[in-house]
Amino acid sequence: MRRQPATVRVARWSATHPWRAIGMWVVFVAVCFAAGGWAGTNEATGADMAIGESGRAATIVAEGDFAEHAKENVLITARSGSLDQAAARAAADEAARRLSGLAEVEAVGDPVPSRDGSALLVPVTMAGEPDAASDHVGTLVDETAAVQRDHPDVRVEQVGGASIDKGINDQVADDLLKAELISVPVTLLIMLIAFGAIIAAGVPVLLAMSAVGAAFGLAGLVSHFVPAVESASSMIVLMGMAVGVDYSLFYLKREREERQKGASHTRAVEIAAATSGHSVVVSGVAVIVSMAGLYLTNDAVFASLATGSVIVVAVAVLGSLTVLPALLAKLGRRVDRPRVPLLWRLTNRTGPPRVWPKLLRPALRFPLVTLLLSVAALGALALPALDMKLKSTSESDLPRGMPVMQTYDRLTTAFPSEGTNHVIAVKAAPAQADEVRAALTALSGRTQDDPLFTRVDAPAITVSADGRVTTLDLPTTAEVGTDDGARSLDALRTTLVPATIGAVGGAEYAVGGGIAENEDYTGNLADRMPVVIGFVLLLTFLVMAVTFRSLVVALTALLLNSLSAAAAFGTLTLVFQHTWAEGVLDFRSNGALVAWIPLFLFAVLFGLSMDYHVFVVSRIREAARAGMSTRDAVAHGISRSAGVVTSAAVLMVSVFAIFATLSLNEMKQMGVGLAVAVFVDAMIIRVLVLPSIMTLLGRANWWPGRIQRDTGSPISPIDDHSTGQQPTVVMQRG
Repeated sequence: MRRQPATVRVARWSATHPWRAIGMWVVFVAVCFAAGGWAGTNEATGADMAIGESGRAATIVAEGDFAEHAKENVLITARSGSLDQAAARAAADEAARRLSGLAEVEAVGDPVPSRDGSALLVPVTMAGEPDAASDHVGTLVDETAAVQRDHPDVRVEQVGGASIDKGINDQVADDLLKAELISVPVTLLIMLIAFGAIIAAGVPVLLAMSAVGAAFGLAGLVSHFVPAVESASSMIVLMGMAVGVDYSLFYLKREREERQKGASHTRAVEIAAATSGHSVVVSGVAVIVSMAGLYLTNDAVFASLATGSVIVVAVAVLGSLTVLPALLAKLGRRVDRPRVPLLWRLTNRTGPPRVWPKLLRPALRFPLVTLLLSVAALGALALPALDMKLKSTSESDLPRGMPVMQTYDRLTTAFPSEGTNHVIAVKAAPAQADEVRAALTALSGRTQDDPLFTRVDAPAITVSADGRVTTLDLPTTAEVGTDDGARSLDALRTTLVPATIGAVGGAEYAVGGGIAENEDYTGNLADRMPVVIGFVLLLTFLVMAVTFRSLVVALTALLLNSLSAAAAFGTLTLVFQHTWAEGVLDFRSNGALVAWIPLFLFAVLFGLSMDYHVFVVSRIREAARAGMSTRDAVAHGISRSAGVVTSAAVLMVSVFAIFATLSLNEMKQMGVGLAVAVFVDAMIIRVLVLPSIMTLLGRANWWPGRIQRDTGSPISPIDDHSTGQQPTVVMQRG
């Protein structure tokens, strides 16, 4: 007797010791969640995300040890018409009085009128560390709201870095709650349609939710080694619900299939573990390998998103291999209760598939024509990606439905210098402080007649206490991610700064700020992208080659996954770089994609595509090893797995589509990209491209190995009515 695979041994132990396995899983999830709550989450700071010259500028500023505090503003404007100066002054005085008495406030400045008299600004300096300001700014917002109630004739609002961060955090929390409230019932409905029974539908959802809960806790612990970004929690929910339900679905469907053929509960679990369980492990490894490639970017955002994804996928795989067999063994046939009459009859209809053999007929009868036409169609869909533009997210990209962003727009209109600034940081000997100040003053003077920069009354120069570090905030009329912004940065770095600061002997200098951070970030992505893509392709190729012992299967997997990824990128470019879909998806196009989205999606899609590819090709390989010809094995494997693959695809598309309805552009683009790729992967790649290319290749699919008939296969006798052939009977050992 051959030694059984580890998935079978684990499943057998869980099935024969169900209460132990279930109890251990509950304790594991509870401990992970509690430990994460106790440790808290270490959020990434600006220093963690510093890249390139802008990162050096941030480092120089940090060395200056400036007594930095978060800056907030109370903005007073007219509700309509011109501003009543007396009413505005009264509101400003009350705002200053209320805020000055707060422990969270370091100082309140004198009111500053705008040049055109349309607004009055009360600058506020918060106490404490800047990184903690968003946690305490709520008190200031409440006091500002009280001023607004006392002065209804003018508009009194608060805006600043901390209040914008708080607004974003509140929006993300609302979005996540919305996604959870929608995704759970939608997932349950899809599972109910797939299984026709309430318990069977609930088990995958329950396991996915428990995996997400455990992953949240583990991610909190790991964040103290790999700092977390705000989007990481959204990614854990998105990936956890998608793959968690998917893996359980594959396993549960195969167990039910074997049980319906007469296998005992334990034997059905063992067969599911040997087949679907093996596919789950391979798929999970493929996702983890793909996401691990993101660490090569040396970027805090990618590292955080990769960490959250790796953790939740690993936990989902663990749950499907351990507690799921225990649940199935304990529930037995009760897993198919209570039954929904109509759905039960539809999902448990006996006999050969009817629809899928018809869908596969073109690929099987005319493989070359089908392959050429389908690849041409996907190529046309991918074509817009050649014009893809990337841009880091800035304040201008945040949803204007957020009240704080509407206030921000009014602030930058009335006070242009409050908008985007270049930051020139200089480090020199203390004796050179006056020379550095003079050079920065000259630099500011050279920009006054340049339309790319904002005219100012006096340069905003700050010197550290020891005189070693001097900074200049240089306002610009350009926005982050625009051509004008890039030109203004290029002018500073190549001409203006070297001509002025460069004349100061021994001085170290760098240009930072929002525009510089965007340019450096996208430049770093362009440099690292080939490395990441090469890593993902190589490791995915090795995983597939080892799994199927075939270089051809591994190579076709890369080609097919690249097709679906390219189609997704083309769709993203078509939707988000243009304005035609703004009304449909409720967003404002900035003519570019969020910089980190394409590379991140590439890694995710290569991992998720393995869900279907491994599952389908495994069924084809089972049939081929049972004695079928390549054509019949392809027809059998795809037809017999079509139900579970379709259910999984509908589930993933539904979950991802929910994220396309959220507020932040990152979530919208991620949701649309993943939904399109999964749909293309399941409905075009697996129905047209995969069967046609495998039919054309024939026995060469398994090169350099060859398919040998396996009389010890865990699969049941194959009855291939779908191809019109006589059934090939395989005797099972034992």
